[in-house]
Amino acid sequence: MLESIPQSLELIFTLEGILVLIFGTALGVVLGALPGIGSTVAVAMVLPFTLTMSQAPAILTLLAVYAGSVYGGSISAILINTPGTPQSAATCFDGFPMSKQGLAGKALGWSTVASVVGGVVSAIVLIFAAPQLADLALNFGPIEVFALILLGMTCIVSVSEGSVTKGLLMGMVGIFLSCVGGDPITGESRFTYGDYHLIAGFNLLAVVIGVFALSEVLIRASQKFDSTAQMFEFNGIVLPKLHEWRGRIKNLVKSVAIGCGIGILPGTGAATAAFISYAEARRSSPNKENFGRGEPDGIIASESANNAVTGGALVPTLALGIPGDAVTAVMLATLTIHGVTPGVRLMQDNPVVIGAIFIGFLIVNILLLPMGALISRAAVPLLRMPEAFMLASITVLCAVGVFFVNGNPFDLLIMVIAGIIGFIFRRQGFPMAPLVIGMVLGPTLEMSLRQGLILTDGQFGAFFIGHPIALVLTSIACIALLWKPLKLLFSKR
Repeated sequence: MLESIPQSLELIFTLEGILVLIFGTALGVVLGALPGIGSTVAVAMVLPFTLTMSQAPAILTLLAVYAGSVYGGSISAILINTPGTPQSAATCFDGFPMSKQGLAGKALGWSTVASVVGGVVSAIVLIFAAPQLADLALNFGPIEVFALILLGMTCIVSVSEGSVTKGLLMGMVGIFLSCVGGDPITGESRFTYGDYHLIAGFNLLAVVIGVFALSEVLIRASQKFDSTAQMFEFNGIVLPKLHEWRGRIKNLVKSVAIGCGIGILPGTGAATAAFISYAEARRSSPNKENFGRGEPDGIIASESANNAVTGGALVPTLALGIPGDAVTAVMLATLTIHGVTPGVRLMQDNPVVIGAIFIGFLIVNILLLPMGALISRAAVPLLRMPEAFMLASITVLCAVGVFFVNGNPFDLLIMVIAGIIGFIFRRQGFPMAPLVIGMVLGPTLEMSLRQGLILTDGQFGAFFIGHPIALVLTSIACIALLWKPLKLLFSKR
């Protein structure tokens, strides 16, 4: 992969490459600052507008939006006590009290530096860890790939947001939807019911935007908007001086390590990392009595951890095709839509593109420092925007983006239906990430299973005889699947 670095740099350091990095980061910060949008919705909104780009710029744009939105959530968390993203919820604890003390600029300064450090370290972890993991899985055959995808499907349990049963059900729905259209081996139509629109299957883009972005609009529209948020005076970011970091470096290092470690584990997510890091910082801090009253260590812990998750979460997503949360599920769908197949051969088949992604992601996190300083003040008027106008704008952008790709009104219909179903299901506690995971991993799961059955003359039991890796991966998948039910059962006893 090292030999492809010069070509990767050529992809990045073009006018298009530089512009997408700058614009994507700026857009991510703005979208992340708007309460209720979040990283998942932000990436889903921008996705259709990247389809006219080549692979590397398109993926870099979405990664820039992803990283920028995670940081952007701290702006509204600090200024109006409303986290723009769930990852920034812990930032409210000390960020907003600092604003009430007239230190909003200083609070955002701590947040910006901590976010940059967390993001840069996570990018370095991604660069070194992902290729090693991919090399380990390079020699996988169809049977091992099937076991790996089966293991990947178990992350549905982790992202099920409470009910494992509901998560598994949505995962099965996603797998079923992936089967609609032509059979990958025989070419026969499946589950199309004579409708020629479904011969190519459901448009993944329309489904992703519907279940995430449009359903979020419907949920927000159904809720009473709280217009009582108070915003304190803000005149720009004030970066902390070097001497102010004395005694805080240990907290920063520890929080970044927590974020990277949790990011690599499927199903945990940035919000979990932020709260765990915050709790650990409070436990070990000599200033624990100041937490909740405007303690910079609280902001450092939360923001460094949630930004450190971004690179860590991309390690299993890129190297193995296993998404760990809703955002990486959308990123997985993004790679698929752009013709890049995530999984064990990704880095061998696309070394130049992957190299550009690694380097670009590192640059994006460095760009957070100047972008945060420039855009934070510009984002303030947007925080006062009426929510009805914001929701209408999101709806129009989603519709335009989906229609823009193929010019097919049927895709709009799929988006609307997916949005309505997503709204109904989410109101009943059904998570949407498993559905997308099922749709993305379903075709690979089916193909590897059928190839494995051909190799073993239709004997499924032979998958685990002479294939120790498949046996180990399947065992881990079974343990992961049964862990929560067994834990619940024994706790009741």
